[in-house]
Amino acid sequence: MLTQPNCSSCQCRYVLWLVVMSGLATGCAAVTNPVANGIPVRRLPTELLSGPHRENMKTVPLTLLTLERPGEYRLSADDVLGIFIDGVLPMTPPNERSAEPPVYFPSQIDPLGVGLSPALGFPITIRADATVLLPLVAPISVADLTIEEAHDAIRKAYVDAGILEPGRERIFVTLMQPRQLKVFVIRQEVGGFSAGGRGGIAAGTSKRGTGQIVNLRAYENDVLTALTETGGLPGLDAFDTIHVFRKGQQNRELTRKLQTLEADESPIQLVSDEVQVIQIPTRWPPNEPLPFGPDDVVLQSGDVVFLEARNADLFYTGGLLPSGEYEIPRDYDLDVLEAVVQVQGSLLNGAFGGNNLSGGLIARGMGNPSPSLLTVIRRTPGGGQIPIKVDLNRAMRDPRERILVRPGDLLVLQQTPGEAIANYFSNVVNFSIFGRVIQRGSLDGIITATVQNPQ
Repeated sequence: MLTQPNCSSCQCRYVLWLVVMSGLATGCAAVTNPVANGIPVRRLPTELLSGPHRENMKTVPLTLLTLERPGEYRLSADDVLGIFIDGVLPMTPPNERSAEPPVYFPSQIDPLGVGLSPALGFPITIRADATVLLPLVAPISVADLTIEEAHDAIRKAYVDAGILEPGRERIFVTLMQPRQLKVFVIRQEVGGFSAGGRGGIAAGTSKRGTGQIVNLRAYENDVLTALTETGGLPGLDAFDTIHVFRKGQQNRELTRKLQTLEADESPIQLVSDEVQVIQIPTRWPPNEPLPFGPDDVVLQSGDVVFLEARNADLFYTGGLLPSGEYEIPRDYDLDVLEAVVQVQGSLLNGAFGGNNLSGGLIARGMGNPSPSLLTVIRRTPGGGQIPIKVDLNRAMRDPRERILVRPGDLLVLQQTPGEAIANYFSNVVNFSIFGRVIQRGSLDGIITATVQNPQ
């Protein structure tokens, strides 16, 4: 005996089949999502999920970027001394009254003579071999001597030569102008950045280098002083590394290329064998030894200090997230949940949905499930890509699911098929029921009014 099929069961299957076919026919993203078959986070190796933690980087103490000042100034080539030797410099006849030493104020010698004291005597420049050439005596070496020691050396030379009588000599030696070292500082600026509205920012790739020659006094010839004289420490638009090219000014081609460095070029690639490169980071993990020493921050004449501008690290969004490109913060880590919040995406707001065009909230029924399928399309070192499946609901409970966002990641938010079907029925059923209730209520009101107030 044949039994009649259950009509209600047939109708349920028919409705379900109709919903699925409608989703396929209209391209429902939850069903036809090309990135839905991503690999779950828990099944991927650590090297594809982890990256350099920006929060672990700390600013290098500024005292490490400057050289230690000695207790007393030590003389060397190119220092300018003020020297007065009574009867010798200047020469005076025996019967004439001795001349008085001239006085030079810092503003007369160096327009930037801040911190200098007035100098007595005539300007004498220390020669390249660290000697001073004075009348009537052989060149006197003052290499690495203090001012007081240089005074004693000059006095001894004239006394030993029998020119001055011991105990009656009148000599003044002062530092008139410290030696200066010429350094070339090149700072890059990134051009082409423009506001992108809700889509984030549009990153430019053009870089413009500006060079400036800086004269640094002895014992102030360090990296910190050079940067201070040319605009300060690297900003957020610069890399965390300062490049120092030893005697780089001798290579004119190098300085020219550094000022026109392209976005995809590295300054290290421009270095020839005769130029030494020192890399000084401004941010470094606090528990690791620094890759530079005290001598590396001391600049020499002809050095080139280079600050390279960095392009913004970007990630991209699509799907149910507002489409656009956004910048990854430089100084702290950004995980997938924080990225969704940063772009004002949907996160645990079941009763409302976001309008990707206007950015406003729109009501779409009661109890809608929030989209939880986030696919992170990540580039691999070999030039390929891998889709990583992130469950936002799981990420709210499990920190291991909150993977960090890397530069170049594409975040696509979609509903799971179950969420899409539940959302569809929620909208249809809610609106149908409430529509009938409203219509029924209106009809009952009309009938009541008609009975109470007959024509």
